[in-house]
Amino acid sequence: MKETLHLFKIGGAILEETAQLEQTLAFFSNLPGRKLLVHGGGRRASQLSKTLGIETRMAEGRRITDAATLEVVTMVYAGLENKRVVSMLHAMHCNALGLSGADGNIILAGKRPVGKVDYGLVGDVKKVDTKALSTLLEAGFVPTFCAITHDGQGQLLNTNADAIAAELAIAMAPLYQVHLYYCFEKDGVMANVDNPDSLIAYLDPESYTIHKELGNIHAGMLPKLDNAFRALESHVATVQVGSRKSIANGTATQLLLSTDFPK
Repeated sequence: MKETLHLFKIGGAILEETAQLEQTLAFFSNLPGRKLLVHGGGRRASQLSKTLGIETRMAEGRRITDAATLEVVTMVYAGLENKRVVSMLHAMHCNALGLSGADGNIILAGKRPVGKVDYGLVGDVKKVDTKALSTLLEAGFVPTFCAITHDGQGQLLNTNADAIAAELAIAMAPLYQVHLYYCFEKDGVMANVDNPDSLIAYLDPESYTIHKELGNIHAGMLPKLDNAFRALESHVATVQVGSRKSIANGTATQLLLSTDFPK
């Protein structure tokens, strides 16, 4: 039987609120067995961009990244946020190792081709070095990735943190029983983002499509769920979306490929 690997992606308001971040990292650090963390930082990057007079442009929940924006997100993701998360994990006796995709050449990406939208210096993951990552895990490290990758030719690329989490989960699925968690400030996916009682307990591709068509699920939740379903289709054991509390008590939104929801 495969060893379990817990793969957490944290983002949203959690990274902005110290108490929430501490509680979430404490929960993560206490999970048994092998662990891997991916974090975002988009809100702080947008704040710094505004301070520097750099326009933040988004399309379908994804950041358009020109050269100036790449400098900002690299400073925030790979610098401030990554080292802050790593230092907090060490205070919790969790042996975190802060990484970007460029470190150890673990995550190789390619610049996204221009389609309906030119996303600029945005990367799509092409390859994950599972041997290097497994070596770190087996050595007792907790790899902690920011949302920066590279193309192998000296170019850093901004890469959606939800996509990185999914790609890492998919790559490690043949080696471990991977449980993927998208952890943010909400208790799960909501049919009405302003109504906590509208939590969707189970979500499959058909119901996801319906909610999108109704406009219930939109913006930044779209890339999160698109990546989550792709992970399930690629043999990741489970995928949950929710807050630390809802994940802990089993009430986070659970993604399924079948309409045969648990009774």
